[in-house]
Amino acid sequence: MIAKDIMTRDIITVTPTMTVKNLAMTLIKNQISGAPVSAKNGKIVGIVSETDIVAKKGRDVKAIMSKKIISVNEETPVEAIAQLMTTHGIKRLPVMRGDKVVGIVSRADIVSAIALGKHVALHTPVYDL
Repeated sequence: MIAKDIMTRDIITVTPTMTVKNLAMTLIKNQISGAPVSAKNGKIVGIVSETDIVAKKGRDVKAIMSKKIISVNEETPVEAIAQLMTTHGIKRLPVMRGDKVVGIVSRADIVSAIALGKHVALHTPVYDL
């Protein structure tokens, strides 16, 4: 199983200039816990999550987002995605096709695949995700 098999294709992105209040409202409205941050040209410049809202100070997304972007491509095996999440302590990874984000894989996507009985050969225990 690979990223494109389980990724969420309807991606909610936010902008660096969005206020933290509007970010919080966007996350709640869309029932998500984080989102890629995209510049005007569509390039992903960061990732922001509920943890950033709670743990960091700032008025806008640019001030609190994580600038280090760890991403995967559509052909990345789910096992490798789980390993990246565990190693880096992250909950979601953008799925890229070149410079364009085409999806996002969260821990919930991996758990859903397992719950649906899809074969996911994790070397990382599921409870560590």
